Amino acid sequence: MTIEIPRELLPVDGRFGCGPSKVRREQVDALASAGLSLLGTSHRQAPVKNLVASIREQFGTLFRLPEGYEIVIGNGGATAFWDAAAFGLIESRAQNLVFGEFGGKFARAAAAPWLQAPDVRATDPGSSTRAEIVDGIDVYAWPHNETSTGVAAPVSRVHAEGALTVIDATSAAGGIDFDMSQADVYYFAPQKNLGSDGGLWFAAMSPAALERVERIAASGRYIPDFLSLASAVSNSRLQQTLNTPALTTLHLLDSQLSWILGNGGLAWADARTHESSQLLYDWAEASPIATPFVTEIADRSPVVVTIDFADHIDAAAIAKTLRANGIVDTEPYRKLGRNQLRIATFVSIDPDDVRRLIESLDYVIERLANETAG
Repeated sequence: MTIEIPRELLPVDGRFGCGPSKVRREQVDALASAGLSLLGTSHRQAPVKNLVASIREQFGTLFRLPEGYEIVIGNGGATAFWDAAAFGLIESRAQNLVFGEFGGKFARAAAAPWLQAPDVRATDPGSSTRAEIVDGIDVYAWPHNETSTGVAAPVSRVHAEGALTVIDATSAAGGIDFDMSQADVYYFAPQKNLGSDGGLWFAAMSPAALERVERIAASGRYIPDFLSLASAVSNSRLQQTLNTPALTTLHLLDSQLSWILGNGGLAWADARTHESSQLLYDWAEASPIATPFVTEIADRSPVVVTIDFADHIDAAAIAKTLRANGIVDTEPYRKLGRNQLRIATFVSIDPDDVRRLIESLDYVIERLANETAG
């Protein structure tokens, strides 16, 4: 039997995916309006270079960049940045904190044959771990937010002489407030809170990180052009990328940054994501059949909420029913293999839609339980 959720319970927008995420209608309308004058034009000319300049300036404002920090843009997503960091940011050895998929991927990239084996500090999914100063480590790296598990970790500088603090912010950037001075590199792809598409990475880099990039590039180490951070820095200063960038990604991102800044910047975005996520955590805490996957409150993400269900409740059936009613992408991260839902509460998602999602969940769970009992 197909369960039909009453229209008055349904969210206005049913997109709750963790990646790619909801893109606001206003962004799409703005892209459609600008498309014919932008798409298909040279990325070396003023229209595109001005767009890149606008994005870099807005990121500077959003992140409250300290003096000397720069916004760097490169081709490829976070995966490309991990390899670029192995070539051009890690001098000898990294310490990688692993509490989810993204942290693990950077750790594997940091195991490049020209580097010493990384010091990998792994913990069980659903919990976090902290950096520990070790002699010989020159990069300390971890995710600000793990998209796979819904764990967030603080951005706090590791005060080890000559070492850089490098933060993966792909699902945090634009949705979680932080102090940029506590990191040397804060890097991300823009398809989560920033409501954009793939194909590009961005990084806020400190003077120490920029000096490290320049020094390694001059050392004689082999670095492919596409993965050269030094090339990304020099091209960014010219408001361009090495190769043709994804123009749709740039335009959607520029619109989203203007929207966030126009509403109050990172503090506003942080308050909005915390409101949405807390609604779900409170619901799960009060439920007899659901619990937050992340047990430690301090580790719970404000932008990705993971909820476990009792064994007699089929989370996959819940997600399938929601999808049939236009509420999409609530399925769990496939590699965790848990009986759970994973729900994005990125800044584009209206807290009122989260409230309606909870009403829809209650409606579906009650009827699925009745079917099982029958």
